[in-house]
Amino acid sequence: MNPNMVVQLTEMAVAAGGDPEDEADKLIQLRNALLELQVSAELRDNGAALLIRRPVPGAPVWVFVGYGGVYFSWQSAERRHPVADVDGAAQVLAKYIAR
Repeated sequence: MNPNMVVQLTEMAVAAGGDPEDEADKLIQLRNALLELQVSAELRDNGAALLIRRPVPGAPVWVFVGYGGVYFSWQSAERRHPVADVDGAAQVLAKYIAR
């Protein structure tokens, strides 16, 4: 992800009422839940995104906290899951990357 996109996403989150530090904390919680499912994920771009590499060849999945801090989103925000359900989001993402 290029630096301009990170700045743009951060500005959008703040404009939507999101708090970048809170969003990073949510992504850390999701990363920890994914690790429990044996899915490797790493926090990237100053905590603005979570990078999940697929176990088979394919593009990695970038996960963001969007919609004003209410949802984890991925696949160009076409897919999302409530941040209040971290374990459920981890399970959905684990299935998503396995396809």
